[in-house]
Amino acid sequence: MVKRLGRVFRDMDELPHFIRSYRRFRRQQQQSSVEFPFGELWPCLDDRSDNAGSAKGHYFHQDLLVARRIFANAPRLHVDVGSRVDGFVAHVAAFREIEVLDVRPLTSHIPNVRFRQADMMASLDPALAGYCDSVSCLHALEHFGLGRYGDAVDFEGHLKGLANLKAVLAPGGKLYLSVPIGPQRIEFNAHRVFAVATLLSLTRDMRVDAFSYVDDKGDLHENVVLAADAVANNFGCRYGCGILELTKL
Repeated sequence: MVKRLGRVFRDMDELPHFIRSYRRFRRQQQQSSVEFPFGELWPCLDDRSDNAGSAKGHYFHQDLLVARRIFANAPRLHVDVGSRVDGFVAHVAAFREIEVLDVRPLTSHIPNVRFRQADMMASLDPALAGYCDSVSCLHALEHFGLGRYGDAVDFEGHLKGLANLKAVLAPGGKLYLSVPIGPQRIEFNAHRVFAVATLLSLTRDMRVDAFSYVDDKGDLHENVVLAADAVANNFGCRYGCGILELTKL
């Protein structure tokens, strides 16, 4: 509520500038020979005082970081499960092929993207066992089993999903996994938030090659040491994003 009120007041402050600019632009139109008619007014009042863009937050940092790692590691076949198509998948598809699995359909044809509809909480198709040498699942596992995306309601959906992520991967392959981190809780039906200790316990059968996280301010801390006190404190996060690069043993 406070944020919304703050935006209203900022918009009111910007309104005189908008009106002055509009009048000036109209006068210029009357003096110009260029044919470019006006449509409806569409006031954009925040942008003048805003930054050039946002380089913060979970999705910005995880998508860029993991795409860089895949480029560097150059796997034979990379499979993504449930990550954002208009973010991470698009990043990877810019430089290589990527196969995408999701419980929901995808009707768009995208160069370098092969899509397969699949429920990763269900029994795994035997053809997918050891299928690839690189898998990503970014900001998706926390939703498994909450029913938000048309999946079945399943309290242990994240465990079934993680087991299938590991099964799809061949020995020696890489898993890139990100989820919200902080005091462990379920905020139904949006997501789960994982304690870092839980996340490490769930992946203890794999080698941790790197752990990075995005803090509550939206800033990235790359390849940090998994010190016991920091793990216990979830690296100071209430709602951060933990990013693991793992190798299947």
